[in-house]
Amino acid sequence: MAAALWLIGAILLAVAETAAGEFTLLMLGGGALVTAGATGIFDLPLWAQGVVFAVSSVLLLVLVRPPLRRYAESKRGDAPSYLESLPGMKATVLQSVSGDAGRILIGGEEWSARTPYDGVPIAVGVEVTIVEIDGAVAVVVDS
Repeated sequence: MAAALWLIGAILLAVAETAAGEFTLLMLGGGALVTAGATGIFDLPLWAQGVVFAVSSVLLLVLVRPPLRRYAESKRGDAPSYLESLPGMKATVLQSVSGDAGRILIGGEEWSARTPYDGVPIAVGVEVTIVEIDGAVAVVVDS
């Protein structure tokens, strides 16, 4: 039973890693996987499971994570991230955009938006150009 719980924990950590992208949760998931295997084979008591998890996780974090990150960064190269690629893209206004608020559609995704100036709002249906991303808000101007 304990081995199954460690296995479920390993899977959940690996899935959570897809959101984080830093390989930390993946290494902890690897530690949980090692613990699941050791518990299944040797029927370890709880304190020993904790020791196996801690030792295996630390070893993975120290020995595996740094080269894995270097490899991933070398494959990425100078390619911009998704957010870095948004400025210059066109979008459609869904809800009137002013200097305070508004909503736009960027490639099928709805975003909060604002203009960099106070003035006449940009009307619904107008095509706009994204000039920058400010947190979770796209700053746009009339195309």
